[in-house]
Amino acid sequence: MDGTALSLLMFAALVGLLALAVPVGLAMLIAGGLGYAVIAGAAPLLDYMATAPWHLSASYSLSVIPLFLLMGQFATQGGLSRALFGAANAWLGHRRGGMAMAAVGACGGFGAICGSSLATAATMAHVSLPEMKRRGYDGSLACGALAAGGTLGILIPPSVILVIYALLTEQSIGALFIAAVIPGLLAVGGYMAAIAVAVRLNPDAGPAGPRHGLSARLRALAETGPVLALFALVIGGIYGGLFTPTEGAAVGAAGTALAAAVSGRMSRAGWIDCLLGTAKLTAMVTLILIGADLYNAFLALSRLPMEAAGLVAESGWPPLAILGLILAFYLVAGCLMDSMSMILLTVPVFHPIVMGLDFGLSPDETAIWFGILVLIVVEVGLITPPMGMNIFVIQSFDPGTPLTRAFRGVVPFLAADAVRVALLVAFPGIALAGLTLMGGGP
Repeated sequence: MDGTALSLLMFAALVGLLALAVPVGLAMLIAGGLGYAVIAGAAPLLDYMATAPWHLSASYSLSVIPLFLLMGQFATQGGLSRALFGAANAWLGHRRGGMAMAAVGACGGFGAICGSSLATAATMAHVSLPEMKRRGYDGSLACGALAAGGTLGILIPPSVILVIYALLTEQSIGALFIAAVIPGLLAVGGYMAAIAVAVRLNPDAGPAGPRHGLSARLRALAETGPVLALFALVIGGIYGGLFTPTEGAAVGAAGTALAAAVSGRMSRAGWIDCLLGTAKLTAMVTLILIGADLYNAFLALSRLPMEAAGLVAESGWPPLAILGLILAFYLVAGCLMDSMSMILLTVPVFHPIVMGLDFGLSPDETAIWFGILVLIVVEVGLITPPMGMNIFVIQSFDPGTPLTRAFRGVVPFLAADAVRVALLVAFPGIALAGLTLMGGGP
């Protein structure tokens, strides 16, 4: 059996294991290990596993991940989400659909200190969903807005997924963070526009709330100061060269812990939960990384990425057509797999293909642009049936809204996502504008 056929067989085995509910990291270890042993033999596989997992888990560059996870835990347990939603609602709540818009805006702000989509969705649902239901919001619109807003957790930096993409493609973490800011703001604006259209078509879906005075608005905005300061400090410090991404993550975690302590909402049990939650998430991420490392080593031995890149180069297809097929694959796969697994499994295959195409950009610009596109289409998978995880998370907070209606509620937001992807494909400068504004390139 040649390398390509074996790669396809092991991918089918991997999908089968995932369908049987085998944990992602373990499934990749099994599929990658079997493929590696078939090509190289059992002894080389054992030699590889004797050293590679240790070197991977002990890598200093990966220490940024648990620190950003800890930052998100402190933000979640410290109640910073309430200040964000309160400020957004003070400015937008008097509009029709304004409370749903406020929830989206608060999700964007919380994503700036969290970095996890599911955590952002769950936290903001806990804070804002009862208020929306109390105001008479339609369950479909409320669930759709919160599920879509939750996806901002992995787009608005800092993002754990972007960190992993940067490590896989040897790109600057700081450059990717800056490049994600404008697409992230575009996502917030697009989701708010989707809400505006939805309530125009069905005014009863999102009734207007009371108008807040200017002093109340400014007071609510002032309460978000710690979040804004943390975002500016971490992202600005990383890109400005004040500290490395790992140091920036440490500063962010310490600052978020301080903000949580000052807020007075953190109990002793809350501190312990933050540490335990970070440890569990770090262990899960590390196992996935080790499994992906072995699976990708098997792919390298099979030469599938190189052969795929060669076939694409010889096909004569336009670069945008090839990019469109890759993005379509991500949209379909995103309905079935979690975002981290997709990035780890597919980027080593697709990245060389994209880097071999001519989009009129430099290699670093192409890598960063592709990374932002991948992040967005992966994010869309989080709200796409049948496995849109954000929908399941939000619906668990609102059992009175049937799952079918919750999925129907994300349709306007999927349309907004489609427009955003089309804009980024047609105008790559949108993803690179942040770097230009900061006075430099990748």
